[in-house]
Amino acid sequence: MDKNEFKALVSLLEDEDEEVNRHVEGKIMSLGSDIIPFLEEQWENSFDPNIQRKIEDMIHTLQFSQLKERFRAWKEKGGESLLEGMWLVSLYQYPDTELNDLNKEIEQIYYDIWVELKEDLHPYDQIKIINGALFTKLKFRANTKNFHSPNNSFLKSVLESKKGNPISLSVVYMLVAEKLGLPIYGVNLPNLFIITYKSEEVQFYVNAFNRGLIFSNKDIDNYLANLNLTPKPIYYEPCSNEDIIKRVLRNLIMAFEKLGEHHKSEEVKELLIEVSGGIDFDALGL
Repeated sequence: MDKNEFKALVSLLEDEDEEVNRHVEGKIMSLGSDIIPFLEEQWENSFDPNIQRKIEDMIHTLQFSQLKERFRAWKEKGGESLLEGMWLVSLYQYPDTELNDLNKEIEQIYYDIWVELKEDLHPYDQIKIINGALFTKLKFRANTKNFHSPNNSFLKSVLESKKGNPISLSVVYMLVAEKLGLPIYGVNLPNLFIITYKSEEVQFYVNAFNRGLIFSNKDIDNYLANLNLTPKPIYYEPCSNEDIIKRVLRNLIMAFEKLGEHHKSEEVKELLIEVSGGIDFDALGL
C-alpha cells in the first residue's frame, strides 16, 4: 500500500457509519507496527480532533503490542542487559526513547568516575569515589517529594531529572559499575532496594537512596528484625536482571494506581506478565 492509498484509507475514518469505521481500523491495524510512522504523519496533517483521537488510539495499541513482543524477546534472551530492560520500561511512557541515547548518558557518567579511579584502591574507597561523583558532583538524589511518581521508574526521566526512587538510583549505580568492571549487583530487600559489592574477598552493601551509605550484613539483620521478618538468602544475595525489571514494573503499577490511572496500571500488568509469566505482588514494594 503506497502513501496515497493509505491516506485514502485513513480518510474513511471520517465516515459516520460505525461498521465502516471498524472495518477501516481493522484494516489499518492489520498492517502492523511498521505503519506507525504513516499514522503519525496523518495525525499531523489532520485538523479533525476525532480523527486525531482515533489515530492516537491506534498508534498506542500498535506500540503497546510491539512493546510486549520486545519484553518477551528480552526475557527469552535471559534478561542479559539491564540497560535494555530499563529502556523497554521507558518505552511505555516515552515511545521515542532511543537505547543508544540512554547508553551514551551512562557512558558519560562512567567517564566522569573512571578518570578519578586509581588502580589497587580498596573496594570501600572505590565506592566513596563513585558516591562523590554521583551524589555530589552530578547531584543525583532521592525523589522524596514525589516518591510515588511514575517517572521514578523510567530511566530516561531519572537521567534527565537526576531524581529517583531506591531501585532506579540503584540501577544507575549498577549500570555505571558494570562499565567500570566492578562486582556490584542489586539486592531485593523488602520495602527497600539496595546494591551489594560482592567479590571473593569482600561483601558489603550500599544504599543508593541514601547517597551511597555503606553498611554491613549485620545492618540487614537489624533491618529485618525491625520489620519482624525472618532472614532469607534473597535479602542478602544478588538478584537477577529479570527480578529487577519485575520490581520496577510492580512499582510502576502501584504508582499509576495511586494516580487513579487504572488503564495504565492494567497495561503495565500485561508487561509484567511477559517478564514473569504471572503477577506477584508479594512483599516487594518500593
